[in-house]
Amino acid sequence: MIFVLLLLLTAPLAAAPADWVPVRWPWTAPESLELLKDSPVNCLLIDWAGSEPARPLLAEARKRGVVTLAVVYPKSEPVQASRDAIEAGFQGIVLEGDFPDDGAAKVRKALDGRKATVIELTSRLHMRMGSAAEVLGTYQGVWPGIQILADGTAKGGPTGSPWIDTNTGFLRAAHAWSNATIWIANRPPEKVVVTTRRYLQVISDAAMSGGRWVVALDPDLTARLDKREPDAMKTWAGISGLLRFLESHKEWRGLRTSGKLLVIQNADSGSLLSGGILDMIAVKHTPVRPVTTDRLNADSLKDVTMAVNVDPSALSDEDKALLRSFTRGGGTLLSGPPGWKQDFKPDQVTLDEKQLLRINDIWKEVNQMIGRSNLGARLFNVSTMLSNLLSEPGSEAVTVHLVNYSEYPVEWVAVHTLGQYKNVRLYTPEGGEKSLEPYKTDEGGTGVDIPSLSVWATLRLN
Repeated sequence: MIFVLLLLLTAPLAAAPADWVPVRWPWTAPESLELLKDSPVNCLLIDWAGSEPARPLLAEARKRGVVTLAVVYPKSEPVQASRDAIEAGFQGIVLEGDFPDDGAAKVRKALDGRKATVIELTSRLHMRMGSAAEVLGTYQGVWPGIQILADGTAKGGPTGSPWIDTNTGFLRAAHAWSNATIWIANRPPEKVVVTTRRYLQVISDAAMSGGRWVVALDPDLTARLDKREPDAMKTWAGISGLLRFLESHKEWRGLRTSGKLLVIQNADSGSLLSGGILDMIAVKHTPVRPVTTDRLNADSLKDVTMAVNVDPSALSDEDKALLRSFTRGGGTLLSGPPGWKQDFKPDQVTLDEKQLLRINDIWKEVNQMIGRSNLGARLFNVSTMLSNLLSEPGSEAVTVHLVNYSEYPVEWVAVHTLGQYKNVRLYTPEGGEKSLEPYKTDEGGTGVDIPSLSVWATLRLN
């Protein structure tokens, strides 16, 4: 299945594509746009089948400065359907489904002359990571949350804590290739009523690593919002509130993943799949920086003390010389077993059982290597959380994002970072911004305690 998003610059847009806050919009009535009041949503993906009733909605959206994108499916002739959608007033096209390899090119050619910007949303393994696209994306994603087994217990992670299904490892790997904004356009699980917290978690899971989830409402919530039921409106307010909070801190998307641990990994060694080595390290609450072999250089090894090379056969002679210099300088290097390269299926999102068994051999050595070391930040009382340590270019300040995947808030989360900082600010959607009192840790770094964490919290230390 392939999505291809075609923006046609036929009218002034509310924002650049990197600043779009996208939602799959299930309504065609103009009155539905009342839901956008006090919401930062500025991009609607709307199913299109040549339906005339969509025109009033498109006109009203244009008045509000909201971008509208028509979703065209393979059952229709994509070139003609795309032309019809633009004639109807849409500002862009989404080709969603199994189109021929030249399907996007034909639509692009048919709409030539409109200065179209093309954003492709494909399977993970077909993303054009080497391109200069402003936005890259995929329709594939796991639904974030603590994985529950058939007996009702939580699946154990590498450290015995609950295993958290997450897209963060994939997003970090994608950003190792590109500075583009990454969209994850997966839909809610079928036949599942999604709670407010689960919506907040899936948004946070993407945002923590600088990505965006294309908001998609489950059928039950859609029906109840259509009737403006109070509980549904409360859920929508929660979604809008979190999106508004994140958009008020756009600077976070420009921060760089930090930490003293580097993982060298390419797509053919599983970096774009969920549940791999990056996610295993994340569950251990250890900061990790991924890099691809084509971007491995002296700068990427700066301030790194430990490195994991998943697939040694992928290294060039220059790469090998660079890593030898790294170890001679005191760095610790762990290399995976020879012949790691795998055959991944085009529609694969997570590692299969055989691949997990192979990567477990690497994980055991990684776990022993990193031990209880502080490789940028150590966290306590965070068994239901994931985190991301980030740095600001040209600054000594660090930022720590934390996301809680449980069904309840967690109290007294402790974060110990390397380095000494005098000022600590805490940012939460529900509490705004406040100062916290830092203290010196036994390791000579800086510690801070967060009294309570619902779903999202950010610390900035300087």
